[in-house]
Amino acid sequence: MFTTALAQRENTQLGELPLDLFAAIQSLKKELNAVILAHYYQEPDIQDIADFIGDSLQLARAAEKTNADAIVFAGVHFMAETAKILNPDKLVLLPDLDAGCSLADSCPPEAFAAFKAAHPDHLVVSYINCSADIKAMSDIICTSSNAVKIVQQIPKEQPIIFAPDRNLGRYVMEQTGRDLVLWQGSCVVHETFSEKKIVQLKIAHPEAEAIAHPECESSVLRHASFIGSTAALLKYCQNSPTKEFIVATEPGIIHQMQKLAPDKHFIPAPPMNNCACNECPFMRLNTLEKLYWAMKNRTPEITMSEDIRLAALRPMQRMLEMSV
Repeated sequence: MFTTALAQRENTQLGELPLDLFAAIQSLKKELNAVILAHYYQEPDIQDIADFIGDSLQLARAAEKTNADAIVFAGVHFMAETAKILNPDKLVLLPDLDAGCSLADSCPPEAFAAFKAAHPDHLVVSYINCSADIKAMSDIICTSSNAVKIVQQIPKEQPIIFAPDRNLGRYVMEQTGRDLVLWQGSCVVHETFSEKKIVQLKIAHPEAEAIAHPECESSVLRHASFIGSTAALLKYCQNSPTKEFIVATEPGIIHQMQKLAPDKHFIPAPPMNNCACNECPFMRLNTLEKLYWAMKNRTPEITMSEDIRLAALRPMQRMLEMSV
């Protein structure tokens, strides 16, 4: 599915970079009639040049509604796949095909097919952070923004498989009182936060509120005064009278938090050791330079079989209908 890092470097070094990348990208955008979609976890330069920034649900809606001929998706592979599922006739570009997802990788299609077959009477609700193959085996897709809302709309007598994130699944169970069968996948970024260090930060910053993404482990979530998707965390920080926050999600979101609430202080929740493990290594593969070359060369392009696309489209459409 993904190109090697070497092949990607060769693809992005076919000429000299322009001196003003921002201007060059704007010019290519007009030439391609393209829209640039970026996730909150992208580097600040990419966020600043994007036409639309959002979480997975917001980006899915933006991809569905765009009139552009090309979608340049500054995110990870499953997000660009989602855009292609919704826009089969558009050119969908991803700056780096190696920008995968540890959570999506934790749910191999063959293994999940066997898991699903072992629970034949279960409805499959899959978190959008999964491959097109997993979406094609699902009944409804959800995001961290709408997972609780979607499960609440399913009749209580209907058993449910929730995949692939066990932490989000546990959170949905707590919020809905439903007994879900969980696929045991997880996000490497959201599992690295240290409960001990967050407690130490709360002691050092007694006025700070801890806020967290529901992909975090329950040991971290219990210290949060607010739990929500990246978009919900951003909105909460804007509206809260609190002036200081400990943020337990990928720290790329802090760029937008600081722009929208410049009078407030945001502290990234620390990982278990002294590395930068709270930064998603896949999200950070995308750079402004790769974005330029992807638009310049019209590659790497996202493609998939029409059978998989149509099968994955149905649960995506159900999500969008149930999220109104």
